[in-house]
Amino acid sequence: MIPTTMAELKEALKKNLSLEGIDIDALADDSPLFEGLGLDSLDAIELVIILRKNYDIVIENMQQGREVFRTLGSLRKYIEENRKK
Repeated sequence: MIPTTMAELKEALKKNLSLEGIDIDALADDSPLFEGLGLDSLDAIELVIILRKNYDIVIENMQQGREVFRTLGSLRKYIEENRKK
């Protein structure tokens, strides 16, 4: 398991998503990604690309994606447990 810090994850999200008007640094681990950040289906695709590009992680199906992308903390934990880079 390769540790993934919340700061590292937030930086990747800021760099790759349009988060205008949102202070991502102020969000807690249990902040919902889609309701809290106002993400949509295009952002979900971008999250899948971020995981593939930055961590060599592939999301296999929509159900898995729903679980992984539930909160910032669930995303960080999944990356930490599954990253290859």
